Amino acid sequence: MKAAGLILVGMLAAGSVIATSTEEKGMVEQARSLAKQFGGQLKAEVAAGMKSGGPVATIDVCSVKAPMIAASVGTESGWDVGRTSLKLRNPNNVPDDWERNVLIEFERRKAAGEAVATMEFAETVNGANGPAFRYMKAIGTEQVCLNCHAAEIKPDVEEKLMQLYPQDAARGFAVGDIRGAFTFSKPL
Repeated sequence: MKAAGLILVGMLAAGSVIATSTEEKGMVEQARSLAKQFGGQLKAEVAAGMKSGGPVATIDVCSVKAPMIAASVGTESGWDVGRTSLKLRNPNNVPDDWERNVLIEFERRKAAGEAVATMEFAETVNGANGPAFRYMKAIGTEQVCLNCHAAEIKPDVEEKLMQLYPQDAARGFAVGDIRGAFTFSKPL
């Protein structure tokens, strides 16, 4: 497993998206479109939550509505859709080894000066269930995210988060940080 991780890290360092065939390029375009759809729907829900009930009400957007949006996008498209991060809030979003390696590489690329907004990675992998096409798109931390993800948050937000996520580690972010990533997989 260590060798596979080292090979992946080497491949990640080679470029932001590895798509060698026309089919892979088409899959990248599909995944990009789904990331835009998922991200757009999630942003709209966050904005509506902030407007109607503020940060405490918006916690339900990320805890309840985001998985529903992911499931809907996945059902409509035939892709497995989700979110993950190196600093988790929701234990249902733990990255697998491939996702963890991509997230670590995203952090390296950010440190080298690459814009978070353009960060993505894709490749065909051989998994336990056969070959699959995998894609990840970095999620940048925006100002609105800091209501729940900054080092210091309001007491009512803190209380709600501790009720839902007693092991919450998704804190200490600043605008422009990599909050996590949208992750997509499709069996081939």
